[in-house]
Amino acid sequence: MARITAGVGSSHVPLLGVAVDQGKTRDEYFGPIFAGYDWTKKWEEEEKPDVVILVYNDHASAFDANIIPTFAIGCGERYKPADEGWGPRPVPDVEGHADFAWHIAQCLILDEFDMTIINEMDVDHGLTVPLSMMFGQPEKWPCKVVPLAVNVVTYPVPSGNRCWALGEAIARAAESFPEDLNVQIWGTGGMSHQLQGPRAGLLNREWDNRFLDMLEADNDDVRHIPHIEYLRETGSEGIEMVMWLIMRGALGKKVKRLHRHYHIPCSNTAIGHIVLEPLSE
Repeated sequence: MARITAGVGSSHVPLLGVAVDQGKTRDEYFGPIFAGYDWTKKWEEEEKPDVVILVYNDHASAFDANIIPTFAIGCGERYKPADEGWGPRPVPDVEGHADFAWHIAQCLILDEFDMTIINEMDVDHGLTVPLSMMFGQPEKWPCKVVPLAVNVVTYPVPSGNRCWALGEAIARAAESFPEDLNVQIWGTGGMSHQLQGPRAGLLNREWDNRFLDMLEADNDDVRHIPHIEYLRETGSEGIEMVMWLIMRGALGKKVKRLHRHYHIPCSNTAIGHIVLEPLSE
């Protein structure tokens, strides 16, 4: 069967992609950010995942205000980097795992999650930046990817509780796939940031780190944080952190932290990163 062997949480700030693409990852500004991912890059080389289920949000590249799926799963064979207004990033196409993705989609729908199935779309920085942070600049991404897009842009967005439950359902679906696959699940976005209005530039180091602490805990209290707390404490875009709960829900009750990193600022965003390993109960 397929096995979810690890969960990774990471911010997906577009400026990080610019730093990678322009060779600035070790300069004075970006160096401390990327240093926090060095451990993970080496670890990924050793782990060699076959597939990553990559939870992210689209930024009006594949979807817009006309179509806003709450949860959308990519079941295609290949995804090209999106043109977000200044040309596509110079990164490899993303290779999907259609058989595994269709299996996950079928299981989730039969498990009463109303997924939107996407067979063709371009993927923006929300998906390609995490790949760059974990894998660097390879000629070809070293694993296949199942994109899972979550609406955290237009309200109403899914609750943390629903996201956690979706992660649990993904784990059940993976366990029923007959092929032996080493699967990781990544939750991306965040951490605290607000891009507009009187509170633009808001960062909350204390709250962000408490959220990371809660991800490591042997309970599910983090799934019950209400939307209003994310908005009040972490800004309008901090709600992206509910996507990390899909990752955490897929790992089971107990986890072991393998790595953790936090840095502010990157542009106007707090950078968070964590690697978790599920522990058998």
